[in-house]
Amino acid sequence: MPKVALRVLDGDRSLKQDVRPPDEVPQEAALRREFEALVEWVMVTTRSPTKFFAFERALIPRVFAVGRCLIALFLAHREVATAADLPARSRVGRWWYRKRPPHRRLLDTFFGQVQYWRTYLLLEGEVKGAVRGLHPLDKELGLSTDRCSLHVISLGARLATELAFARVHTWLKRFLGWSPATEVIEHAVLGLGVYTHAFFDAMPTLLLGDGEVLVIMIDQKAVPTATEEELKKRRGRRRPNPHPESARHRGRRKRHERGPKKRRRKGDKSKNGRAATLVVMYTLRLSPTDGLLLGPINKVVWGSFAGKRYAFAWARRQAQKRGFAPGSNKLIQFVSDGDDDFPIYLKDYFGEYCDLEFITTIDLPHVMEYLWDAGLARYKEGSPELAAWAHEQKARLLENRVDRVLAELRTMLAAVPKTGPGTKAKRDRLTKAIRYLENNLDRMDYQYLRENDLELASGAIEGAVHHVIGLRMDHGGMRWIRERAE
Repeated sequence: MPKVALRVLDGDRSLKQDVRPPDEVPQEAALRREFEALVEWVMVTTRSPTKFFAFERALIPRVFAVGRCLIALFLAHREVATAADLPARSRVGRWWYRKRPPHRRLLDTFFGQVQYWRTYLLLEGEVKGAVRGLHPLDKELGLSTDRCSLHVISLGARLATELAFARVHTWLKRFLGWSPATEVIEHAVLGLGVYTHAFFDAMPTLLLGDGEVLVIMIDQKAVPTATEEELKKRRGRRRPNPHPESARHRGRRKRHERGPKKRRRKGDKSKNGRAATLVVMYTLRLSPTDGLLLGPINKVVWGSFAGKRYAFAWARRQAQKRGFAPGSNKLIQFVSDGDDDFPIYLKDYFGEYCDLEFITTIDLPHVMEYLWDAGLARYKEGSPELAAWAHEQKARLLENRVDRVLAELRTMLAAVPKTGPGTKAKRDRLTKAIRYLENNLDRMDYQYLRENDLELASGAIEGAVHHVIGLRMDHGGMRWIRERAE
């Protein structure tokens, strides 16, 4: 085996001095010493009254040290192979480069910081538009200039879809012992986010294991966005910080500069919300044993500020890519909360589907919300009588007896006087529920849905709205720029 220069940094991330590559050391011996030291420590620990909690905590950094040693070994061997294939003068693209001595680099990996060396190619002469120099090993391994491994960056980007950027930094540091800077995580997320729409459009035409029924759900939720006044404060030139060591005094100084806040009047909104549209798509597969629909399968969640029409156009393209085109003899079920604009977009983008290929459903819990509210015209809120009445109406809906529900609501409306204290609110509740049911009669065939084990509710899209926007983007004090939120 060849001998290569090998050096692994310890856990001290403050080690920044410029050192030369150490003398050549057989890599097998270096790795064996590290591993044998770990085994010896374990054997010594077994003979001491150490609790498992303390043992596990002390084991993690030692295992990470072995991981750093293995990464350095990998990089050293790859450098030997890469440098051996490089002549003293080589051509990359249209330009010629001259081989120079190796340069040292610190690479932040999952296991910690690793130091390695890689050959440097220097451009011959001054050539406009050419890179001054490059490292063939970094290019071959796909290492970026961020000094962080792509695996760590991807972990931070994934976590940032769940947590705020500062919290991602905190949690990565808690688990790995170190973390990329908050700005690095933020830039990675924003940089990757530019390609998300292209990623969805480039998804495979047919996903493996897709079912026979496609379920589509669409809903909206407002994302708090920054006003022009807030952006002006945020983008202004920063003043020197007279109290860098004290957050209390920094806050006092900023409040003094801003002056008193303008008091909001009743009905004023500080959220400045901008509606984002979310789409959830998944399939259901027919069970060969009991005839039930199993799923969800290949679930996809997509969101954008582009608006409802764009969301319906995207859903139509994805449905056809997944094999649910008109004439395919496959069923598509669209479940929503009864938005007034949805029937228009459904006709525009799914109007060519026949009744056996496309059915629309109003979310049953949304219907029950209207009925619970209407029941307050007769029964006291929170009373057993109101609960019994609402459950009776639900049973009627599940048996496709919506006419009985409407008849009772109209009877209740006729019994409410047109004048008197509190009568206007009661009549409004009942009128609102009656109008909602009348407008959605053709989308409330719950008996058929139950018999065929189809969806009665839009819990998947409600969960997506809460998870994607509510938990990640709608915290107190958050104010997004629309393009960054997208």
